Amino acid sequence: NSFVTRTNTCGELRSAHVGQEVTLYGWIQYQRQGLFLVLRDFQGLTQIIIPQDEAHSHVRELLCNAPVESVVRVTGIVSPRPPGQENPKMPTGDIEVKAETAEILNSCKKLPFEIKDFIKKSEALRMQYRYLDLRSLQLQHNLRLRSQVVMRMREYLCNLHGFVDVETPTLFKRTPGGAKEFLVPSREAGKFYSLPQSPQQFKQLLMVGGLDRYFQVARCYRDEGSRPDRQPEFTQIDIEMSFVDQAGIQRLIEGLLQYSWPKERGSITTPFPSMTYEEALANYGTDKPDTRFGMKLVDISDFLRRSDIQFVQNALSYPHGTVKAICIPQGAKYLKNKDLESLKESAKSQFNQEIVEIICRPDGSLKSLLTKFLGEKQQSELIQVLNMQVDDVVLLAAGEHKQVCSALGSLRLESADLLEAAGLVLCDPTTFHFLWVVDFPLFLPKEGNPSELESAHHPFTAPHPSDTSLLYSDPTKVRSQHYDLVLNGSEVGGGSIRIHSAEQQRFVLEKVLKEDSEVLSHLLEALEFGAPPHGGIALGLDRLISLIVDAPSIRDVIAFPKSFRGRDLMGNAPDYVTPEELEPYHIQVSQPLAEKEAKQN
Repeated sequence: NSFVTRTNTCGELRSAHVGQEVTLYGWIQYQRQGLFLVLRDFQGLTQIIIPQDEAHSHVRELLCNAPVESVVRVTGIVSPRPPGQENPKMPTGDIEVKAETAEILNSCKKLPFEIKDFIKKSEALRMQYRYLDLRSLQLQHNLRLRSQVVMRMREYLCNLHGFVDVETPTLFKRTPGGAKEFLVPSREAGKFYSLPQSPQQFKQLLMVGGLDRYFQVARCYRDEGSRPDRQPEFTQIDIEMSFVDQAGIQRLIEGLLQYSWPKERGSITTPFPSMTYEEALANYGTDKPDTRFGMKLVDISDFLRRSDIQFVQNALSYPHGTVKAICIPQGAKYLKNKDLESLKESAKSQFNQEIVEIICRPDGSLKSLLTKFLGEKQQSELIQVLNMQVDDVVLLAAGEHKQVCSALGSLRLESADLLEAAGLVLCDPTTFHFLWVVDFPLFLPKEGNPSELESAHHPFTAPHPSDTSLLYSDPTKVRSQHYDLVLNGSEVGGGSIRIHSAEQQRFVLEKVLKEDSEVLSHLLEALEFGAPPHGGIALGLDRLISLIVDAPSIRDVIAFPKSFRGRDLMGNAPDYVTPEELEPYHIQVSQPLAEKEAKQN
């Protein structure tokens, strides 16, 4: 209550305050039959008794006629609630305030929706009236918890471990590779700034500058179009250190998260388990495994190698051919036929992967297209290999290793969602499973042109020390010193040890990636002036907080998010500008969209 004219908040009054005169400010949550109203502010609720005597008739008239969500000031005496009328669900439920004077500071017009968490509101309406949506208890809680976590992170990094908080530029130039960047026109004809997708180059240059330990709550920008759980602007906890190795960064982040973790979410255990990229793909079909439940991928290539099943033999004849399966516990009991068909269709449409199902009947026999190719002994062995129980459903895929793993990894998550929706609990919603994924490939074949390579993460990642010689002879086999942090199947952080040799960085850009190194001449030159070995990481703050509070979307932990299509529905941005405003930037719009739409109509 410092610096303000209230004496107390609406969430702090208790029996100890009985008899005191208090002044409260807040919003009218609701009013009941002219007898009392509930006043709400950021901290909680207080019941206000509306006076019924003639001497206070003006106060009664004022409070009875004030619309819900109007902002009012109330001064009155704290009193105990009558016996039997206490509300144990409210922290202030033992008291009420008998109003003596009141003032309507601002009346509220008709609301587009009720300010109650249990009232269903469309996403578009919530975004359009975001300032009203922010009054909900859930969004208030999310934003305050986010603030507390960031403050604890600052304490840990700056106060306990000597990091320097440095702001880096928002206007910069295009970076090769990675996500698409937003362009910002300049007054020099044909020249544009780019909004950085991360402060990657600046943090490395700060290490060259001898800052040793850098940290920033960084705003980042990616022009990624419509992606359900992405935002065009987002926030990273950005970190870089000199003279560090992968283990050092991992221990730092584990300590950071343990220190800043909200107490009400329990405690987290360190060190976090670690898994290689190859293990993650082979066992979970993804590089961000959700380890809260089993249903791992099982390799049955060797078991079926001696079978007469044609599609299996075709798959195994290829260099990277494999046969894998996942076992869905109680699948026959909890999943309908249409669910199984939907899973098979999903694998076909997304991964071009055929799926064969095997069902374990109540009598222990198998129901599948494959049984006619397998003798009783082989069927019995298959049940053992897959650890099948009665009513389990197995989904089997054969083909190229990465495609099979990716398809089954996706089906593993989809079938887990279906089981949970049908009432089988697989994941404890209160548990948090952190995991490091390491030893990623340094390069991947380019989509659409597999003969060329692109960086698996970004071109500044250093090769694994054991694979450095392969960089010059067979770059496709090089592992990177990149590491991802995964939480409950979502990537919440990623980083790497960087290339600090100008010669190696130039080789990667020019010879391996076939990029124009001139764009990065400033960085390459900086690496020639005694750049220290360095590495870092960035944590996705929005996603991390959304997982901590179990929000359905990252939009629920951002004060003013963009819509699914990247629009601000409240302020109607992006918006048109006039030709006169564009003139200094040497830009002309060939045909404004409004004209185009008018012609089409």
